[in-house]
Amino acid sequence: MKLCDLMRVRGNNLLKSLKDNTGAAAVEFALVMVPLITTLLLCAQTFIVFWLDSEMQSIAQKAARQVMTGTAQDAGMSQSAFLQMVQGLTPSPFQSAGVMVDVKSASSFAALNTAAPVMTYNAQGQATNSWTYSPGNAGDIVILRVMYNWPIYGGALAFGLANQSNNTRLLTGTAVFKNEPYQ
Repeated sequence: MKLCDLMRVRGNNLLKSLKDNTGAAAVEFALVMVPLITTLLLCAQTFIVFWLDSEMQSIAQKAARQVMTGTAQDAGMSQSAFLQMVQGLTPSPFQSAGVMVDVKSASSFAALNTAAPVMTYNAQGQATNSWTYSPGNAGDIVILRVMYNWPIYGGALAFGLANQSNNTRLLTGTAVFKNEPYQ
């Protein structure tokens, strides 16, 4: 057999092996795609959680402005009226009924309880806490928290995104300030 005939036979065998449609490529693709898609979805969920946490901080700052300048006190806002005002500030991803607001005041920073809120839940996984609404007077120190429980999907694959017992993440926006002297 001549060298050129031998190369032609080997070349044909190579072409036949490249055209092999036994399904190995599909299996390899499936093995790679499942972890890839899972990773992409978990990254998207992490992005959403951090974005919404930033939104909660923005809402807390807007609500704090109402208390700090005395607008809420001058308007005689009750706890439910203030909650409605804060719910009106929330963007569409949030269900406004799930927004929680806690406003506490003290005469000094040292007297203010700045510990993280401890959440309690009923059997359906809904928060059962009763929140305070004490906007204080001019010169008082105030801590204002706006909170929302965001559902986390993916179980153990979510790498600790859920920080509550009901597989949610408590998103919290906090503002601590001294009420301005207002007229």
